[in-house]
Amino acid sequence: MANVKRRVVQIASAILGNGYFEGYAKGTIYRGKLKSVCFPGLNCYSCPGAYTSCPIGSLQSVAAGLKHQVSLYVIGFLMLIGTIGGRFVCGWLCPFGFFQELLYKIPAKKLKLPKLLNSLKYFFLIVFVLLLPALFTNEVGIGLPYFCKYVCPAGTLEAGIPLTIKNVALRGAIGIMYYWKLALLGVTIILSILISRPFCRVVCPLGAIYSLFNSVSFYKMNVDASKCIKCDICNKNCPVDIKIYENANSPECVRCGKCIGKCPTKAIKSGFNLDKRRREREKTLDISCGADNRR
Repeated sequence: MANVKRRVVQIASAILGNGYFEGYAKGTIYRGKLKSVCFPGLNCYSCPGAYTSCPIGSLQSVAAGLKHQVSLYVIGFLMLIGTIGGRFVCGWLCPFGFFQELLYKIPAKKLKLPKLLNSLKYFFLIVFVLLLPALFTNEVGIGLPYFCKYVCPAGTLEAGIPLTIKNVALRGAIGIMYYWKLALLGVTIILSILISRPFCRVVCPLGAIYSLFNSVSFYKMNVDASKCIKCDICNKNCPVDIKIYENANSPECVRCGKCIGKCPTKAIKSGFNLDKRRREREKTLDISCGADNRR
């Protein structure tokens, strides 16, 4: 039931974030006031259906400008979302994360991702999103959105392909970069069939940002050590291959909740103020034990 609820939320998020259907019909981009608002997940600004902007694209655009400014709005937005839920966005709201999950359901021999590769997303965040747009500029001092232009397969899927299908002018301007991005999308699709959420775990700079908040966010995962039998069923069902009983709020956890429904002892919970509730239960137990000892 919990997984059905998450699927409904994922579908609703994808539709709400990309509900400008006129854009798909005409091959154009929405340019209204909502475009100044960031979508919490990775959702391309140039998608014909997108009402809002991608926070990663927004960060790059400001960093690549003439004055190389820092967007306090985007940083504040990401900090707010991260503080509330950490990587909850990755597991519940991100359209490209949802796309990868659907691909992984295709029958094929599944592979494990070497955990060493998880750190690469921080490289993409620091180098492609922050440093390259600010440091490598043209003759008038303007940089490029390097991650969006050279790396991001979500932009190709959500914007590049739909726009070139409907827009004749864009089809005439197709060059080698378009085919490079198509190749990257193809590799991402193949890997997503074989490996659970490879882009989220290895490349996504937005996931890298949200991961920094997992241990401090209001929304948390919690494992009751008195109930946990370390059977590893949680790990076998985890899309990002973590053992939640070792670190309940691991930076890699996308908080999808699959482990909760699979746990045979019901030791795993998620929600807000779990630490407070746990302390209250422990206090109640201490009081009860003290009363028993006095008898």
